[in-house]
Amino acid sequence: MADRKLLAGHAVRRLRRKAGLTQAAMADALAISPSYLNLIERNQRPISATLLVKLAEAFDFDPRALAAAEPGGGVDAIRRRLTDPMFADLEIDRNELEEWLAGAPGGAEAFARAFDARGSGTGGVTDAPDPVATVRREIERWRGYFADLDAAAETIADELRMGAGDLYGAIGERLRVKHQLTIRILPVDVMPDLLRRLDLHARQLQLSETLDSASRTFAAAFQLAQIEAKAEIDALAKGAAFTDRAADRLLRRYLASYFAAALMMPYARFLRACEGTGYDIELLQRRFGAGFEQVAHRLTTLQRVGARGLPFFMVRIDRAGQSSKRFAGASGAPLAEAAARCPLWRIHHAFDRPGALNVQLVELEDGARWLTMARTVTPLGRRYGAVQAEFAVGLGVAADHAGSLAFARGVDLAGEATPIGLGCRACLREACPQRSAPPMARALTIDERERGISAFTFGGD
Repeated sequence: MADRKLLAGHAVRRLRRKAGLTQAAMADALAISPSYLNLIERNQRPISATLLVKLAEAFDFDPRALAAAEPGGGVDAIRRRLTDPMFADLEIDRNELEEWLAGAPGGAEAFARAFDARGSGTGGVTDAPDPVATVRREIERWRGYFADLDAAAETIADELRMGAGDLYGAIGERLRVKHQLTIRILPVDVMPDLLRRLDLHARQLQLSETLDSASRTFAAAFQLAQIEAKAEIDALAKGAAFTDRAADRLLRRYLASYFAAALMMPYARFLRACEGTGYDIELLQRRFGAGFEQVAHRLTTLQRVGARGLPFFMVRIDRAGQSSKRFAGASGAPLAEAAARCPLWRIHHAFDRPGALNVQLVELEDGARWLTMARTVTPLGRRYGAVQAEFAVGLGVAADHAGSLAFARGVDLAGEATPIGLGCRACLREACPQRSAPPMARALTIDERERGISAFTFGGD
């Protein structure tokens, strides 16, 4: 933010309205004139570094939120959307986009929401709303952190900890005594295609015997969330105001899962453990009885005011490169926001060495450097002879935040990084031997007298 003009009037206006202040009152709190604040809110003046500091001090405001709060995620995020084939005949340069976002932030945000809600996969825009994209956008609107759920989970976790050292047993006892629900582990023959089932007639939470201990604890905590965090979940779902029933139910399921993870890894204790171990994921797994993917996802949620963790992002892909989970959290990482991935990113290599960590320093086209790690995970619930699912989970943090990380040991964070893009259609790197397609934002050029490293050459802006 320091090396460019930051026009974020929409974010300042939203902050002011959230605080219930008039322009005059907020200007007084910031020691600036109401007319100057008015110009800032109308994007006719950039926000200075001094004013950023005042906002942080007066409103406990995280300056990183300004970048995340730009309409549609900012210029780069809008440009990625415009690489869709339906816009191939349009020539919109960066200056036009910057003017659009500055002059009509509401229109840019409306475009981004409409595009995301309708789906933006490789096949272009579809007619049907995409509940997954809708819910993901709501999660990112909260930057992956739900304070009320975290606080409720932490309170209950402390109560359970006082009663017993075994979290799974303590949750089971709470369900039995307080809610008249017992946990029953059933053979795979009885539940061949289910991992969890609530039988209200028998007053049982039925779990598959194929679940390991971390998954059983998570399933029990998920059930507790649906009962004891119902008010918080209802409020968040109501605030999202989804008109699509599938999106509403998907969000509720996500929020219950969020509570379950927060119950297993209570915020304050988990953050202390992260900082004390250098975010050593394998050690955190053992300490909190959680799975690798559960810990990785939890790392993207540590955004409590006054007690923030490092801003991680997480993605999960299959062997075909399709993503089933993408959480940018507070990182603002394009690697999590992009629909496609670069084959030079070693998240794809994780499948070659199942269970091993693949650490890599990468650099995007804009010069941003990220330290990433990837590892395969295998969902449970399979019986002998059935299809074995396998995914790769990628986790990353900006290189300038990575110095204290356990998995950064031995990595020269200022040294050579692998140059990658955000998928061939969005990548403008020239002479890439791995390129599979020309970028959508450039015209393909053919020279019969030459053949470069890449099969595709293209013009400039």
